[in-house]
Amino acid sequence: DYGKIQLYAGNYDFWYESSQLLIRQMKEANKKKEEKIKELQEFISRFSANASKSKQATSRKRALEKIELDTMKPSSRKYPYIDFRPDREIGNEVLTVEHISKTVNGEKVLDDVSFIMGHDDKIAFVGGQELAKTTLFQILMGELEPDEGSYKWGVTTSQAYFPKDNTAEFDNDLTIAEWLTGYSPVKDVTYVRGFLGRMLFAGEDGVKKVKVLSGGEKVRCLLSKMMISGANCLVFDEPTNHLDMEAITSLNNGLIKFPGVALFSCHDHQFVQTTANRIIEILPDGKIVDKITTYDEYLANDEMARKRTVFTAQKEDED
Repeated sequence: DYGKIQLYAGNYDFWYESSQLLIRQMKEANKKKEEKIKELQEFISRFSANASKSKQATSRKRALEKIELDTMKPSSRKYPYIDFRPDREIGNEVLTVEHISKTVNGEKVLDDVSFIMGHDDKIAFVGGQELAKTTLFQILMGELEPDEGSYKWGVTTSQAYFPKDNTAEFDNDLTIAEWLTGYSPVKDVTYVRGFLGRMLFAGEDGVKKVKVLSGGEKVRCLLSKMMISGANCLVFDEPTNHLDMEAITSLNNGLIKFPGVALFSCHDHQFVQTTANRIIEILPDGKIVDKITTYDEYLANDEMARKRTVFTAQKEDED
């Protein structure tokens, strides 16, 4: 950061908290110095012409000259501004899934899956069954039909979806601004560019064709689309792929403060731990384990879940 390399002995959380603490300490130190400068300036202004106080005023002038404010350089790290604001409050009936089963290419990836989503749920779907998670999300978003079972969204819900495969979204000749305007309830260029700006697209970026965007830029476009939708139920299928650490942090914070509900899958342990208040693991046989808990608590209390997590991580490393 700031064009320099600085080594931190710890993990990402330690680095983030340490760097933020350092900035806060510098700001607090500057604030105290500014208060002292103001105090000295007021004394000098008041008593510099007073013969009995002239020595004290001179002394304070010297003290004032010695005070130097710490230079607060703007960080070279750029964080997008991710803020999901629902257009309406969600009701008590959110989502009911009943006995859903689905076979893909001869493999039963979902077997009699049932759960009821609560008003305050942020559900992380975990486990190594990537196809099963994607298939479930596609069913809930109406892109696939289940072989058996049903689901029902509450009448107060509105959904926004982040697919793992976004190829179809960008297979056109539209510019970024034109593409996002198509999803915007307000067909105003300034309004749309405001959302693009939050995601670090500068003014001239708005005329870039969406089909030539990088993986990270496409992800930021999709997040802009979800923000502009005003949905109160967000569905994410691996949203941190192609994002840098700054964007992941911003998305993480945006989901934490999101007042609606969320269903998501993600390989980032910290993201899952800090966002989810309910864990659903899809097992290799297509059935689920459903726990109202944090991810760390889920792993701590279930030895088999820990073993499956370690096995999945080792398999991903081999791939």
